[in-house]
Amino acid sequence: MKIAQVAPLWERVPPLSYGGIELVVSRLTDELVRRGHEVTLFASGDSQTLAHLEAVYPRALRLDENVREYAAYETLELSQVYQQAAEFDIIHSHVGIAALPLASLVSTPTVHTLHGNFTKDNRYVFSHHQKQSYVSISNAQRQINLNYVGTVYNGIELADYPFELQPKEPPYLAFLGRFSPEKGPQHAIAIAKQTGWRLKMAGKVDTADSKFFQQEIAPHIDGQQIEYLGEINNAKKAELLGNAAITLFPINWQEPFGLVMIESMATGTPVIAMNFGSVPEVIVRGETGFVCQSYEEMAAMIPAALKLNRQTCREYVQNKFSLNQMVSNYEAVYEQILKNRINLNGYIHTAQIRL
Repeated sequence: MKIAQVAPLWERVPPLSYGGIELVVSRLTDELVRRGHEVTLFASGDSQTLAHLEAVYPRALRLDENVREYAAYETLELSQVYQQAAEFDIIHSHVGIAALPLASLVSTPTVHTLHGNFTKDNRYVFSHHQKQSYVSISNAQRQINLNYVGTVYNGIELADYPFELQPKEPPYLAFLGRFSPEKGPQHAIAIAKQTGWRLKMAGKVDTADSKFFQQEIAPHIDGQQIEYLGEINNAKKAELLGNAAITLFPINWQEPFGLVMIESMATGTPVIAMNFGSVPEVIVRGETGFVCQSYEEMAAMIPAALKLNRQTCREYVQNKFSLNQMVSNYEAVYEQILKNRINLNGYIHTAQIRL
């Protein structure tokens, strides 16, 4: 197939550090190329990929202090994508609502992976484009009625996450994610202080969350019990998670997937998480971690989590959240859309899939 992958421009593909969407897009794109598809990646110019790279800006926008209006460059990117639409069998968008109006104007089908949550505002936009093809990344994400072609869980390359049979001594809890209120780093700190555990934390602090970080997080960082590692790359991320005794996922919002959970379990480290969004779909209670109803329960489940089999955590991710499985599922989505494509006259049109 000739496939266009459309990535956000905020981070490069793959991201240097934090960037869940860009990491998924990178792994998906490269594996599609390895499988013989002709793939074009629309992303920032500093991206690294096995596919043909098309860029409208030379570097990730987050790295350029001169960029003030992200939407302007996203508009340029999507204009470029849809001007070339006839060159592709299918367009795979990872940029949310911005692609919807243009996707409805061309005959080449677009499938939209929903990487974020629905909001009061974007629901109106989705409702106007209800019949376009959508992929959810968890069943919990399906909060409004759309034309869902399937649910495809995010997958990771297991080789990027070395298995650790035993946590590092002295033992510690891990937190990895954006330092924002909904991700719950403040609750991770409270759990560590309540239980006396050491806590190692890593992730980026967006400008919008800088006040929260300074007021709610920074005063607790002492370099001893509470340690902040900053924004770390993928190798350091795997090291942080793999050497931990337990990873805390103390979110307080409807997380559509939560890549950190499978990254942690891949290294062998079980996860204790709050019961929001996709969490019950990702964690097997009592086998790879625990799904909790309160932060008090999270703290109470630490002794039980320490008894879980780390090899079981690794095998679970290998069987359910591997890169190979994710890419195969997306291939099936593409083929389904092309086979069931309907032309303007209402007749079924079976597209020739170029393999």
